[in-house]
Amino acid sequence: MKKTGFIAIVGRPNVGKSTLLNTILGEKVAIVSSKPQTTRNRIIGIHTKGDDQFVFLDTPGIFRPKNSLGSFMVKTANSSMQDADAVILVVDTGKPVSEVEKNVMSYSQKTQTPCVLVLNKIDLYRKEQIAETIAAYAALHDFSAVVPVCAKNGKGVDAVLDECGQFLQESEFFFPDDMVTDQSERQVAAEIIREKLLRTLNKEIPHGIAVAIEEFKDEGSLISIRAEIFCEKASHKGIIVGKNGEELKRVGSYARADLEAIFGTKVYLNLWVKVKENWRDSQRGITDFGYTEE
Repeated sequence: MKKTGFIAIVGRPNVGKSTLLNTILGEKVAIVSSKPQTTRNRIIGIHTKGDDQFVFLDTPGIFRPKNSLGSFMVKTANSSMQDADAVILVVDTGKPVSEVEKNVMSYSQKTQTPCVLVLNKIDLYRKEQIAETIAAYAALHDFSAVVPVCAKNGKGVDAVLDECGQFLQESEFFFPDDMVTDQSERQVAAEIIREKLLRTLNKEIPHGIAVAIEEFKDEGSLISIRAEIFCEKASHKGIIVGKNGEELKRVGSYARADLEAIFGTKVYLNLWVKVKENWRDSQRGITDFGYTEE
């Protein structure tokens, strides 16, 4: 008897939602960085175990939007909860309850959608702090389960999967049992490149960056990729390229290593940097870069 279920992973930016998904899947399908608002689109991660198929919806962090891209990201996170059979609310164990978590709990209560509370980054806090956080959330909502984890090293992650098993319903699988994500190879390549930019650049520049794959050729023993990196200011372009192109070379080197590991073959990466002013404030701009409800 096959069973399946859709489970939305939600929470504030930078609490470890994508890290949790990657650890559950045992593969990298969502990019991660120390900077908030890393995830922009909804990413589907599929974990099939025997007759059970878990379909996880990794969502952008919920925050107060300042531009069209931000509004799209928050709308994506909220709509993902509506599409799900259950919700995983991921929180940073050391942070107090905010309006974001209260809104998720309110949604769960109003719609009777089961909600699992995952306290992440427990390796950074004392047992007393973990207990205080659990008590603070338990006083506000009747969670289906509360699971302390360290998504980065995998501690407690199996328990999250076990708890989610109760939300699966009898159904044929929605995806092939060897499929781990709905992202195309082009999308994966674009996101990996953006991840490396997020990790190497400072301050606000990364949030104004988009990556478009202009060419993707799979020749069997070699994948050739031409990618265009868009930023919002000419001054940012110089920073991304760096002196004598060194910064861009570094990004390309890091991205190529990840892509070769993911695709299992050699990768030739050709990166270009262009300026598209204020694209995040334009509905057309965010649509051009693939940030659509489709």
